[in-house]
Amino acid sequence: MKVLVLNCGSSSIKYQLFDMPNEEVLAKGLVEKIKLPGSIITHKRNDDVKTQIVKDLKDHKDGIAIVLDLLTSEDFGSMKDIHEIKAVGHRVVHAGEAFGGSVRISDKVIEALKDCIELAPLHNPANLEGIYAATAILPHVPQVGVFDTAFHQTMPEYVFQYGIPYEIYEKYKVRRYGFHGSSHKFVSRRAAEMLNKPIENLKIITCHLGNGASIAAVKYGKSFDTSMGMTPVEGLIMGTRVGDFDLGAACFIAEKEHLTIDGLNNFVNKKCGVQGVSGVSSDMRDVESAAEESNKRAQLALDMYYYRVIKYIGAYAGAMGGVDAIVFTGGIGENDPVLREKVCEYFGFIGLKFNKEINKGLRGKDTILTESDSEVAALLICTNEELVISRDTYTIVTNNLESC
Repeated sequence: MKVLVLNCGSSSIKYQLFDMPNEEVLAKGLVEKIKLPGSIITHKRNDDVKTQIVKDLKDHKDGIAIVLDLLTSEDFGSMKDIHEIKAVGHRVVHAGEAFGGSVRISDKVIEALKDCIELAPLHNPANLEGIYAATAILPHVPQVGVFDTAFHQTMPEYVFQYGIPYEIYEKYKVRRYGFHGSSHKFVSRRAAEMLNKPIENLKIITCHLGNGASIAAVKYGKSFDTSMGMTPVEGLIMGTRVGDFDLGAACFIAEKEHLTIDGLNNFVNKKCGVQGVSGVSSDMRDVESAAEESNKRAQLALDMYYYRVIKYIGAYAGAMGGVDAIVFTGGIGENDPVLREKVCEYFGFIGLKFNKEINKGLRGKDTILTESDSEVAALLICTNEELVISRDTYTIVTNNLESC
């Protein structure tokens, strides 16, 4: 059964075509600069046959149409006809409190996602555009929504609530939601497989470290806590996001710099983090290179980044009453041996015996990074959010379920 997975941004579409249930990726690609001059489509088949097309695309419907043309083309395709697609899975960033799992898209679901637009104004409208476009082109194909926030709906109320008047929560649903749920779900389950232990018996801390970054406490297979909040600003220092920050300081800066609400929002999302501290870049590779050349601000940014990761791991180990495994994933977590070593060596005091030789130069390969007698395991696991979306979509459609 062929499942098309779509991840629609405001001007982009990431896609993968899966053959389920054997989970083979038949093709994948990226559509960029939708609604802008010179849209670019980069497409790659599983046998490494690839192509790139430059063509103006006025909307997501145009983008999905050209994706389907490529998937069925004689030279670059992976199927003969679009009717071979039996389901479409969509990544949707924010589902609020509406859904605790993936769901089959219906008019009722779409209305609920519209209600969540104010919680994720940069993401949900684009996600909905993808749903509308795919439905228009493939009207008889089941559509499934898989939500970044859903995995974290198991957090207890005392964990997700903010210290604000309760009526504000009731009125506006202001609370911690968390993100990167598909990634945290995937890598925590993969960690249990690699350790050959039931996830129901494990306390796992998953570190999704990329330009956007979050850490989750996964207790016995369920999200217990996570570092991001109502929005993706809270928690770790990120590429350009500030992370945890004194709201009084935010008000002080807004007053001194004459920032509007929109200006302050732009400041904490796009002017801060690793880029703001280092003055070099939001890319950790550039910052590490600058630090190696004795750039003090770059080194400060790295030290702050490492410390915040260490701090959250320690907090979540305490919150769960212990930890069995620490997982590194995401673009930085999977490809930065220095970060993994800096973080893991700190936790020798809880019995984590880090293997420097295994970690040295290691990038993008599922690996246990600790000695066999280590009391706490550390693992590098490559995340695969698209596979999570494909699995949930396949399960819902083949079992004729509304949700899973």
